[in-house]
Amino acid sequence: MSISLARKAEVRKDHGRHDSDTGSPEVQIAVLTDRIKTLQDHFADHKHDHSSRRGLLAMVSRRNSLLRYLQRKNRDSYLETIKKLGLRK
Repeated sequence: MSISLARKAEVRKDHGRHDSDTGSPEVQIAVLTDRIKTLQDHFADHKHDHSSRRGLLAMVSRRNSLLRYLQRKNRDSYLETIKKLGLRK
């Protein structure tokens, strides 16, 4: 349930600090959010796919860790990221 390279490049362009940015917390959070949304759609049809659900929970946990890190290190960037992605309303 990964996202296409074109979609990942688009997400990087929208959330990156510069053109070739792949490792910043903002980009990692945005990519994880996109993958999580894709998996949520998958579970609408496949309710009993427990192995994928375990992967989803791992991604949510990883995104949460990155959000906490970003909140500690750069509060302004954290607020901008959650606003762009529509998280934590």
